[in-house]
Amino acid sequence: MLAIERKNAILEKLQKEQRVLVAELSQEYGVTEETIRRDLDKLEREGLVKKTYGGAVLNENTNIEMPLRNREKTNRTEKKTIAKLVAALVEDGEKIILDSSSTSLMVAQELKDRKNLTVITNSLEVLIEFSKSKGVQVISTGGMLQGSSLSLVGRNAEKTLENFYVDKAIISCKGLDIKKGVTDSEEADAEVKRSMVPCSKKLILAADSTKFGEVSFAKVLDLKKVDILVTDSLPDDTWKQCLAELGIIVVTEESGISFEDKNYQPK
Repeated sequence: MLAIERKNAILEKLQKEQRVLVAELSQEYGVTEETIRRDLDKLEREGLVKKTYGGAVLNENTNIEMPLRNREKTNRTEKKTIAKLVAALVEDGEKIILDSSSTSLMVAQELKDRKNLTVITNSLEVLIEFSKSKGVQVISTGGMLQGSSLSLVGRNAEKTLENFYVDKAIISCKGLDIKKGVTDSEEADAEVKRSMVPCSKKLILAADSTKFGEVSFAKVLDLKKVDILVTDSLPDDTWKQCLAELGIIVVTEESGISFEDKNYQPK
């Protein structure tokens, strides 16, 4: 096992078990305890874990982006449900934007057999997912590679988006707050997502219910900019009232998709 694979495996184990022990990791991965300590030192320097006596725990206060492979496995059932609902909002023949989130990757997996679809994305994983899709034309934003999220960011990516206008932009986030709006953990990713908003007729925000009430590092946009919110469940009546007042259409598995709404006029 390579060092990077071992590091991601440790993060995955931490997400499941909340705490890891050096001695157990040494036995599990067949390396010395000193090697495991060095791995944990690196993860602590990156802000992802906090070392404890004999092991480590996840740093719950970090705003640092988890590697995409680890994010894919977080709240996977909820994200899969959301991805299916989002895919149902996309019609054959449409032109859409997908961001670099793990949720967008799952949306891509639901859309890869569609016909006459055009997808613009800043995600390497989404580009790869569609690489063998005969009915999907894929356009890369280009830009500077951000390794942790496998996203393309920076001014070049933003400038590419300025050249297009699509039917729907689909983004996700790390935090969703009534006052602070939609936020993300990385400023560069947030800036690209912000550039996606004026390029689309409708903005779809895909966010699982754990994101409600959370505020991350970089602001993406105000909540009022969202046209459709797709989630697994709404947390409380305060949110329902807020979203109704803002005119945001909410789609959940329970509510289903009653889209006469598919032809509604965006804000």
